[in-house]
Amino acid sequence: MNREYDVLIVGSGAAGLYGALQFPENVRILMISKRELTLSNSSLAQGGVAAVLDLENDDYSLHIEDTMTAGKGKNDPEAVNVLVREGPGDVRNLRSLGVDFDLNDDGTMQKTLEAGHSRHRIVHHKDSTGKAIVDALICKVREKKNIDICDNTLLYKLDQTENGFLAGLLTPDKGSVVVACHYCILASGGIGRVYQYTTNSAIATGDGITQAFMLGAEIRHLSWIQFHPTAFAAENDRERFLISEAVRGEGAVLLNCNGERFCEKYDPRGHLAPRDVVSNAIMRESAATGSEKFYLDITYKDPEFLKNRFPMIYENCLKEGIDITKDRIPVFPCQHYLMGGIDVDLNARTTVDRLYAAGECSHTGVHGANRLASNSLLEALVFSRRAAQDITKRLKQDENPPFGEFAQSDCLSGRPLPHGFRTEIRKIMQECHFVIPNPEAAPEGLERIKEILSEIISGGYEINRDFVEARSLATVAAIVLREVIKENGLE
Repeated sequence: MNREYDVLIVGSGAAGLYGALQFPENVRILMISKRELTLSNSSLAQGGVAAVLDLENDDYSLHIEDTMTAGKGKNDPEAVNVLVREGPGDVRNLRSLGVDFDLNDDGTMQKTLEAGHSRHRIVHHKDSTGKAIVDALICKVREKKNIDICDNTLLYKLDQTENGFLAGLLTPDKGSVVVACHYCILASGGIGRVYQYTTNSAIATGDGITQAFMLGAEIRHLSWIQFHPTAFAAENDRERFLISEAVRGEGAVLLNCNGERFCEKYDPRGHLAPRDVVSNAIMRESAATGSEKFYLDITYKDPEFLKNRFPMIYENCLKEGIDITKDRIPVFPCQHYLMGGIDVDLNARTTVDRLYAAGECSHTGVHGANRLASNSLLEALVFSRRAAQDITKRLKQDENPPFGEFAQSDCLSGRPLPHGFRTEIRKIMQECHFVIPNPEAAPEGLERIKEILSEIISGGYEINRDFVEARSLATVAAIVLREVIKENGLE
């Protein structure tokens, strides 16, 4: 790790990795990963990447329409147009970078159907597309001599300077380290860990959003949170694995506690309606039946087809005692994705100069109020590339003098953070803002969150991973509940 870089990239998911590869090799880059490089929400993505790759059987306008419909018309049309029209080029580039997409006999990429899509346009690698993409991109990033990679490294502060930022990092071997960068791309993922149950990885505590907020960047629509209807209904695990939309796309039906199809009662699109519609149907059916027992049934399909098409889901379910070729899969909604975040323009610029954001931590406007299946990886690719292109142009035009002298580390000592803050935050969020929100509970919940945040910040605690994550969870929870209160006129 050097003292100064042209660009700091925070996060090693699809946005961070793909963005890093778009820079010319004379740009000095530091990429930090909060945990191991392979641990990210991107790596957990199962279904695939949506892209119009066959203009004979699909059309850009159809993908745009599907995206806008799922997003309830609250999308940014210009951003959606960029996503849909530029995305296919990035998907083809992934293949050239070594991503092992499933292919047809003629060598073209296989395409499947997912809820909310009017055409088969999702390309995939079995049921672990995200992992295939992340693994291939990591190999390419490791080959680049201009990219330094530090895993198990946490950003605990980001201070703006005249020509960039000073970043405080917690490293496994050197403790506190401060590095300088002229530009910073936050690609730090979502906020799933603010809920009791989530499909997100352990890194998803909203750290990048919190750093941007503390710098004064605009945060937009953080209360637009997607709850996936078919997470595996594990008894105890906070981190629940996803039963991909593609399982329903391949013919699985959603059943209630009595083994009955029910989605059609709530929406004519049935179990292939957009995610928020299906989640809402499950919660309404749960109230009607007095049960939280719901199932996906795809047992009528050929067992070998299921094992080959969904090997990861098959193996994960087997570990829980469920054989998807013979048994119904227990499912229930849980937190899955964030549509809001750090507000950015079409080049991923935030409202803070030289600060960019890409991937789930950003708000590009492409998803509107509800993300269409398999648009998330596409968004990460398109807008991280645009960020890299914009920064590259600015590096050529701007004067970026050396930073001069600055402190190489901080003293982060203090007393240990008490246990229980995170658990209380999750309980409040689950009660106030789940699938069918309870806005009347939000004012009281916000007051308690604010008390927790004040205690964390002013309590004289040691700045370590636990402190940073607790501060992030309290910060994003407070922003979400403020939005809920404002939207419902409860101020």
